[in-house]
Amino acid sequence: MTENTEQFLVLRLQKGSEGAFRKLFDRYRKDIYAYSLSILKSKHQAEEVVQDVFLKVWLNHENLDPSLSFKSYIFTIARNLAFNVLAKAANDVKLKERIFYKNQIGSNMADTQLLEEDYEKLKNRAIDELSPRCKQVFQMSRNDGKSYEQIAKELGISTNTVKNQMSTALASIKEFLSLNGDIVFLFIFLSDHFS
Repeated sequence: MTENTEQFLVLRLQKGSEGAFRKLFDRYRKDIYAYSLSILKSKHQAEEVVQDVFLKVWLNHENLDPSLSFKSYIFTIARNLAFNVLAKAANDVKLKERIFYKNQIGSNMADTQLLEEDYEKLKNRAIDELSPRCKQVFQMSRNDGKSYEQIAKELGISTNTVKNQMSTALASIKEFLSLNGDIVFLFIFLSDHFS
């Protein structure tokens, strides 16, 4: 086992080596950043995911298993953190707009376009899973930019009912993203290995 193999570095990290931690950080930080950016479309959020991934690695270094793939381990952490941000975005209008609707990555790369299409499909599937009334209220609020009062008036329901429908819609979207995020991760994993 040579000194720069992943397994050797993880073994040293498990014993608390800051040098091994730094080498693993330098080896994988750009990949984790690119992966997180492809999901979140936000440089700032992607940078935070990188920091959080390696913070978790350091805090749990004693429990690392050198016989397992460190790369898979950190990509799993990154995926979970990124989807936590997406779930939060379902409850944060500005963040949701930035993640779901704005393209901050150059569209000249074919694989980026495929990822964006996948996320658009995932977002639309999450919305399609809503009940008809929740979907209608959600789209009137998010797509048409109408206030809860305007929606209530148009649909002939109370403002509280609109709030409850939006709360239900956002919770449903959050759950859908957390349950179906693995589909996108699988796509990214396959595209990484066949490109």
